[in-house]
Amino acid sequence: MPNRLGIASMSLGRPGIHSLSGKLHQAALHGYEGIELFFDDLDHFAKTLFQGDHTAAAKQVRRLCDSLGLTIICLQPFSFYEGLLDREESERMVTEKLPRWFELARILDTDLIQIPSNFLLADPATGKLRTTGDRSVIVADLQRVADLGLQQSPPFRFVYEALCWGNHVDTWDASWEVVQQVDRPNFGLCLDTFNLAGRVYADPAHPSGKTPNAEADLAASLAKLRACVDVKKVFYIQIVDGERLTAPLDESHPFHVPGQPTRMNWSRNARLFAFEEDRGGYLPVQEVAQAFFDTGFEGWVSLELFSRTLADPHPDTPKQHALRGLESWKKLVTRLNLTDVSPSASYTPLASPAVETPAPASPLQHRL
Repeated sequence: MPNRLGIASMSLGRPGIHSLSGKLHQAALHGYEGIELFFDDLDHFAKTLFQGDHTAAAKQVRRLCDSLGLTIICLQPFSFYEGLLDREESERMVTEKLPRWFELARILDTDLIQIPSNFLLADPATGKLRTTGDRSVIVADLQRVADLGLQQSPPFRFVYEALCWGNHVDTWDASWEVVQQVDRPNFGLCLDTFNLAGRVYADPAHPSGKTPNAEADLAASLAKLRACVDVKKVFYIQIVDGERLTAPLDESHPFHVPGQPTRMNWSRNARLFAFEEDRGGYLPVQEVAQAFFDTGFEGWVSLELFSRTLADPHPDTPKQHALRGLESWKKLVTRLNLTDVSPSASYTPLASPAVETPAPASPLQHRL
């Protein structure tokens, strides 16, 4: 299918500060066709309007999206699953959490559930690791959910994304190896410009903001991606940038959170939409995106941004982020000569902020 523009619900404003319905309206108003629905948004919507009833909340979200002409691309993130050392928790996620997600996704009319690579931190009490890098365990865990997805009627798909701070899978090629080893028709890959460049090119802890051999390593990585990835296994892509910080993200930096990986702290506070150089964007987004499209990809292009700016309580925050995302999309379409079928929208370019004030603590991942 031609390229279609989507955005993550979390990328229009923080849950609990900005309403899901308001964010969906802004997405539709500004020409987005699809939404990556974050469970945190659905959960807050349920608690606010439906006494915690996720089923009722999902039905209302579906009705609202239908009325706005929005497609729900996926429900995400099904986090902290693969490679757990606590096999009882792993079993609980498969037998209790996953069936519930199937039910909610079915109501939401999406067949896709996103799984980010596991970044569960070490046990805070003991300091012991809670995940294994044993590839056979990781693959078997993911095969299990994929097989359960195939047993549903209609079946569900899963999309796996390497986070650049993941415990054991933190590069696109590691995630591609996992997808190949899982070897299920309903298990594919999400490619993300931030997570790719954020690992092989960027180092927010270094004064330069880059890894020692950033340009050469990136070129080699993208050449490998073009040569190796089967586009039929790329279920959707994400296009965003990252901010070059004014000081290295060390223990004295306001974004630092003890015990959390540096790239995670950077990601949660300082992603940008593509081509926002005036806000400090510096990742080679155009090069990485070009490599994605060179595989022959056509489909959902989603903008997944996390930033301290999403916690701004001003009621225009969702609108401002929708506009910024749309500006970046139009630039991407022009620079890469893409087929764009998303509706056009009128907008006014926005001024740039830039105080490095950290975002409030992110919501905990819910046990559902």
